[in-house]
Formats: sequence, structure tokens, C-alpha cells
Amino acid sequence: MASLCTTSLLNRVALSGSTQKNSKANVVGISCPAVKLPTQKSSLATRPAPVGFEVLAVRRSHTIVATAAATEEPEEQGQLGSALIPSSPDFVTEGPWTVIPGGGVTTPSGFKAAGMYANLRSSGTRPDLALLVADKPAVVGGSFTKNVVCAAPVTYCKQVLEEKDTVRAVLVNAGQANAATGELGWADAVASAEAVAKELGLSANDVLLESTGVIGKRIKMAEMLGALPELVASLSADEVSGLHCATAITTTDLAYKSTALKIMLGDTEVCIGGCSKGSGMIHPNMATMLGLVTCDADVEPKLWQSIVKTASIKSFNQITVDGDTSTNDCVLALTSGAAGNPQVSDPASPEAQILQAALTALLQALAKCIAWDGEGATVLLECEVNGAASDEDAELMSKAVVGSSLVKAAVYGRDPNWGRIAAAVGYSGATDWDPTALCISLGDTLLMQDGQPTEFDASAASKYMKDAGDVHGTVKIQVSVGDGPGQGFAWGCDLSYQYVTINAEYHT
Repeated sequence: MASLCTTSLLNRVALSGSTQKNSKANVVGISCPAVKLPTQKSSLATRPAPVGFEVLAVRRSHTIVATAAATEEPEEQGQLGSALIPSSPDFVTEGPWTVIPGGGVTTPSGFKAAGMYANLRSSGTRPDLALLVADKPAVVGGSFTKNVVCAAPVTYCKQVLEEKDTVRAVLVNAGQANAATGELGWADAVASAEAVAKELGLSANDVLLESTGVIGKRIKMAEMLGALPELVASLSADEVSGLHCATAITTTDLAYKSTALKIMLGDTEVCIGGCSKGSGMIHPNMATMLGLVTCDADVEPKLWQSIVKTASIKSFNQITVDGDTSTNDCVLALTSGAAGNPQVSDPASPEAQILQAALTALLQALAKCIAWDGEGATVLLECEVNGAASDEDAELMSKAVVGSSLVKAAVYGRDPNWGRIAAAVGYSGATDWDPTALCISLGDTLLMQDGQPTEFDASAASKYMKDAGDVHGTVKIQVSVGDGPGQGFAWGCDLSYQYVTINAEYHT
């Protein structure tokens, strides 16, 4: 089993000391001895490794650690690949649900998944081709990028979902975005769906597609088509297959993002699972970077689609890393009905309400994982706004704060520069509020009250951010703008020198 969590020097990051509840440090709960890899020199300050991990090197301001026993790295297409990266922390908030440790898209009943190395990436042997399959037609909801230059797989999915409410499979490739690839890229998308359908004995419109990678690059069709028989043969409903799927959809991610929870719909236990990817080119203007969600509740199709859309707005629409909206952003959510509950059809019913709350919590957790893993990031940045005239206004304000390059740079510099926060709230686009009611706090430190600066301990405020950065934790900004009912959250990360370095070297 140890070989399933082999690490690669170039793609390891410490999940060190997160204060988040139930944070997961080992791949699928497997405790493996550390591996000695060549040390990479860096002038960057190291962070302490998490308990049970051994420090190996430093990259992207993060400590590189080993989480597994050494094995030979496979180089041939079809082998697992060498980089089953560690998991992101568990960011699921408390509620009337239970988090399932190590859970993911295979946790709900009625689904199988697989992930494998198909030689699609330009370098490394991390899994790069994933497949999710429902045992029977599953009700589907989707949300997509608003970027006009959208990728061929996005256009393909939109067309399928305009015609039908159920699908059977989703194929995801990493390495090539198949965006801005014209008619040939469209033909590749169609051929991909047809090939998967043939392997599974389905119709092409039973298959949806997601792609991620370099814009302007077509999929390596020969490699992908050649890998499909083995990918299909490896489909499984076990936990490890969900891990492989979550890893295969990543690109510059330093951790995979996967979680699952269970709720009660009446007397029936229902599970929801999901995985996502994203680290750069992240901006709240759609659904997610890439996301797959599964559920085993029986839900009326239009209601499920509404639940998915609302959850996406409250989660993936509220994160930003760099202000760039991808051509490929897409979240696809399938529910199988395999739990056997009476169908949920009334949006006002208690069952619909808890399902909405649980899916929103799960997608928010995945969204925060993306912001936490932002390129070059040292902290997760969270902004909560209260007292606005509406939730929409509060969400505008919170997004403006976490999206401000000046705020993000100040957090990286551990500078409690509250003026930048106030400015971001002011230009957010929300106008129905009184600036004399503005209050700003950084952690437990009150920086501004009733529109006036306060005397505060700048060194303590700076130490709060430094301590969070030392463990790749969370910096929280609280904003109040009055006594209205509106509340909103948004999540981002700090802006480091390493973000520029990474994107100066990454061919897009």
C-alpha cells in the first residue's frame, strides 16, 4: 500500500500545522516512513514540518516533505505515476453533517472513479487522466466559466446539458486546456466523448468533459485514446480510486482537494463527495476552476440544478488568487439516487434545505482548499463582512478585499495596513452603506471603528499574520458596515514574490 503515496521532490508541499479542524496530513490516511530525496537549496526561510514528516527541501516558500516510502518512479503510460500529492486541510465547517475522513467522489453510492498517468503532462509522472462513472444515469447540474474564450470541453458540456438532465460519465485530462484551439480542438472534444462512450457501452451524450492545462494546446489524443482501455479497467468505488481521480485533475496544485460528508434526509443516510483543482488563474466569476461532485440522494433534476448553482455562487464564486478567470472553469455535480430516499422535489422542504446547506458547506471547503493552495501562497485569507444591506453587497465587499493586490501584498509582508482594506470595501461596488459605520478587525485586533482609526498594537497584529504564515494557516479579516442583514464571505491568499516567479516560468 505504501507505493500508493509515493512522493516526488518537485511536487511536495508541507501541510504544516494548520489550525483547521480535522486537517489531513497523510495520503488517504496511510502513515508512511519518510523518504530521503536530494535537498534543493533555497534562500527562503523554511517552515516547520508537520508532526511525523521529514523536511526535505523548500519550494514556493513551502517546506517540501516526504509522506511515503520510496519506490521507483514509473515512466510508462498506464502506471500510477509518482506524485500522489498530499491532501489539503479539512475546511468543512461544523453543521448537521459528519465529515468522512479520506472521502471523495467515490464515497456516495453509485459511483466509480479512476486516475492514471497517460503521458499527457509536459513533465513528471503524476496521474493526468481521470474518469468518473455512475452505475446508472445520474441527475447532473453544472456551472461554467463566463470567459468568452471558453474551452471546447466547456462548450461541449453546455450543449449536452441543454438537451438532457442525466449523464453517466465525466472524463478529465490535465496537461492541455484544449482552449483557443478552434475547430480541431472541438473535434478532439467530440472524439474524446465518443471514445469514452465506446469503452463504456454508452452514447456520446452520456459523457461530459473537463480539461485543464496550457491554453492553446490541443489534447494529446494518441496518448489519451491509448490509455482509455486501462483507465476504464481500473474503475473502482474504493477510496484510493477517488484519491487517484482527485490527483489526476491537478496542474500546479501542491495538494489534492477532496472531501466528503454525510447527512440524514429523513430516515435515510445520504453522502456527498467532491474534488477540485486550482492554484493559479483563479478569480470569482463563475463556478470553480475544475470540480467534480457526487451525491447519492434522489433529487428532482431542476431542484438539483438549482441547489448546485446556489452552492457554487456561495463558494467558488467567492474565491480569488490572482484576478484571472480561466477559460476552462467548470463544476459538474452528479447525484445517483442510490441512497434510496424519497425523492426531494420541494425546495421549501427540510430535506431540500439541509441538502442545500450541506452541498454549500462541501463546495466552500473545496473552494478554500484552492485559495489555501494559491500559487506562492503562505496563508489562506478570509474576509467576513456583516451589516450590509444585502448578502449580495456583503459578498461584493468581501471579494474586493481578498482580491486587492495591495491587501494581499500587505498580508504577505505581515503589515496591518488597514487603509487598503477600507479602500477595497469602498470601491467594491456596494453603495448602500454608511462609511461612518465602517469597522475593521484583523484577527482579534480592532483596526478601525465607526469610520475612525483606533490605537492598536501594530506588532501584535503583525505577529498574528506571521504566526499564521509560519504554519500556512488562516488570516481572518472582519468587516462591519452597519446593522443590515447582509453577510458575505470570500477567500483568497497573500501575494508573494514566488507567485511572480512561478507564472514567469509557466508557459501559458
